[in-house]
Amino acid sequence: MLDAAVLVLNRSFLPIHVTSVRRAFILLYQGLAKAVDERYDTFEFESWRRQRVRSDDHSIGTVAGRIRVPRVIQLALFDRVPRRHVRFSRTNIYARDRNTCQYCGRRKTRAELNLDHVIPRSQGGRTTWENVVCSCVECNRRKGGRTPRQARLRLLRAPQRPRWTPIVGMVPPGQTHPEWGPFLSILDAPDRNAELAEH
Repeated sequence: MLDAAVLVLNRSFLPIHVTSVRRAFILLYQGLAKAVDERYDTFEFESWRRQRVRSDDHSIGTVAGRIRVPRVIQLALFDRVPRRHVRFSRTNIYARDRNTCQYCGRRKTRAELNLDHVIPRSQGGRTTWENVVCSCVECNRRKGGRTPRQARLRLLRAPQRPRWTPIVGMVPPGQTHPEWGPFLSILDAPDRNAELAEH
């Protein structure tokens, strides 16, 4: 439980980082952060410690009794605005395309996927967000060094630079929390809430 993920917000309630429950409690105890509940109220350590622990809450035991695990914290003295740039990488292409072949539509493990240049490099295609897609090995072989049209394949959707924040990409799948949804949607993540619901 102490290694579970906690979303970190700046003073303007914008997400800037993901930390562990252990680190979140340290920041709360030192007065460097406040816990944020489901109503967006903020709590310093002592007032958070006195919050009632409901049966469906995750909590940890202390000498003074059980204390709720915060899912979101807000830093007390940090105003930095998060970068919106998503780095071009293999991992982020897989995340953008949801580990789904953009030709046949089948979701695969990463070991069964590779990246494909929609317009092949041999025909002047560039390695950009708008020209690289996730492809299964079979479709990639079938396409070869041709364009989708030449290979009689169709893309599920035109590839684009993602608009979501890379913050969630820092967390292993299944470790995000629904409480993060409202804060991540601020950063132009139109279907991030749906992704959170899937985990």
